[in-house]
Amino acid sequence: MTLSLSSSLDFASLAAGYASGSFTPSQVVAQVLARIKAAGDDKVWIAKSDEASLLRRAVELEAVPEARRAELPLYGIPFAVKDNIDVGGMPTTAGCPDYAYTAEADAETVRRLLTAGAILVGKTNMDQFATGLVGVRSPYGVARNPFNADYIPGGSSSGSAVAVSAGLVSFSLGTDTAGSGRVPAGFNNIVGLKPTKGLVSARGVVPACRSLDCVSVFTLTVEDSMSVLEVLAGYDPGDAFSRHAPVMPPAPARGRRMGVPASGQLRFFGDDAAQQSYVQAVGRARDLGWQVVEIDFAPFAEVADLLYSGPWVAERTAAVGDFIAAHPSAALDVTRGIIMGGVQKSAVDAFRATYRLEELRAKAAAQWTLMDLMLLPTSGTIYTIDQVMADPVATNTNLGAYTNFVNLLDLCAIAIPSAMRPDGLPCGVTLMAPAFAEAMAADAASALHRQSGLPMGSTRLPPPARPMEYGRGGLARMLVVGGHLSGQPLNGQLTGLGGRLVESCRTAPVYGFYALPGTPRRPGLVRLADGAGASIEGEIWEMTPDAFGRFVATIPAPLGIGQVDLDDGRTVSGFLCEACAVQGAREISAFGGWRAFIASEGG
Repeated sequence: MTLSLSSSLDFASLAAGYASGSFTPSQVVAQVLARIKAAGDDKVWIAKSDEASLLRRAVELEAVPEARRAELPLYGIPFAVKDNIDVGGMPTTAGCPDYAYTAEADAETVRRLLTAGAILVGKTNMDQFATGLVGVRSPYGVARNPFNADYIPGGSSSGSAVAVSAGLVSFSLGTDTAGSGRVPAGFNNIVGLKPTKGLVSARGVVPACRSLDCVSVFTLTVEDSMSVLEVLAGYDPGDAFSRHAPVMPPAPARGRRMGVPASGQLRFFGDDAAQQSYVQAVGRARDLGWQVVEIDFAPFAEVADLLYSGPWVAERTAAVGDFIAAHPSAALDVTRGIIMGGVQKSAVDAFRATYRLEELRAKAAAQWTLMDLMLLPTSGTIYTIDQVMADPVATNTNLGAYTNFVNLLDLCAIAIPSAMRPDGLPCGVTLMAPAFAEAMAADAASALHRQSGLPMGSTRLPPPARPMEYGRGGLARMLVVGGHLSGQPLNGQLTGLGGRLVESCRTAPVYGFYALPGTPRRPGLVRLADGAGASIEGEIWEMTPDAFGRFVATIPAPLGIGQVDLDDGRTVSGFLCEACAVQGAREISAFGGWRAFIASEGG
């Protein structure tokens, strides 16, 4: 496998290249820099990491011993962040140069990604103060839609979406209050994951509507987005809106009930191509064996209208209104008008709207008894830049018809590519699920995305044949092969943290298995350089990210958590051992598992 300007930066391709030694993080960084240079003045970036620091980061990763690289789930993966997310030592502008400040520390999301081995390339363009779904409300220009520069890239996370679609980075962070992590995904033929509110920390993010804001993830595949979520998810005591994720059982999406709006409740604003794309997506859902059921979309639509017509706009005023009042010329006219419009909202308005929201929430809950997932267009249409500039408010409002209600109703959502229109523009759909059911939505989204047969982003490359395995419902998933197996002495460490057994499995036949010296008795699983090893029995367990982090912190050297290949082609996080630690240890690969070895000794 060689690396070129046309190579895919999806996670599976990079992991395979690193594992085989075909390329290094330094070479990936060099390719990323070359791609950014070739893209020219695409208006994607507000600030970039300098070349020297990127190469230093790559060299640091290359210096990590090979046996410990598997402990970095995002080893050598290049990413970008929206410029309302803090990166220590870099300016945060939120799309407003006069607002800029130099961040003293990384946002919690950035810290987690860097700790997991990712490489930060830079900070991306956005609709000013994250106010807009269009991607044109920026004094830094309009990020170029890679399919047609006359059309909007979608906002407010415009630069983050374009960077992934154009193959400049493997993934990026956006934010999503009203749809900013989904609409740009639809317009750029990529995946946009909007997690449940509070599942991912928003500490270090310039707020838009703080009670609704979510950090979102853009990737080329659903599996990649869930791999990022596994790193990001977890309670943050420093974020007052952070939430503990409940332990949820896995829920396969195939065969489940897929809700779609009843006839006459869909709006495509005269866009026949968008309507046809959605009809085709619903047909593919049926082909996959899902039960498509019509639901009453009216309560969802009314909640969508509440977001900007109701008092929640006053939250935007609370976030940055004082700055704009003191520096009125610093904000764009449309941005200033929206944010300062919140001054007119009263506490009485807020209570009345809250009461109405709860009434609508009850009506929406009744619809959820009929469905397990909801399948909607990501947007009802797409506009040219000129169309948006001519009517900035109405066009933006139309783009939020299928997105604005999601955070108010505490849902999670995954936007995926669906079709290419006759005019060459991409069209997307979004799968929505109740809070903390990301994995159920992801299972369905992955199947539907692959069924579309579309290439990844604007790269024209097909998705990888073998997706990586990921946790379910925002849970971390882990392979155990020794004392933590069911019935073994250390299994209580998992169950005590709320861990749940998912399945029994076996590794691919490429590992050596050793009985390590000392107590408690424990094995060491090592991937063999020549690939001529044994298939070892194991179990897959899952737990919340918080519990997973606490568990990993207790693992003593020379053991660690890395990526392990299974015999059915999946890749999961699991126990691995440093190769140097098994020198002189007894090899027990022939037993095929820890239980069989213990039984052979009368244990």
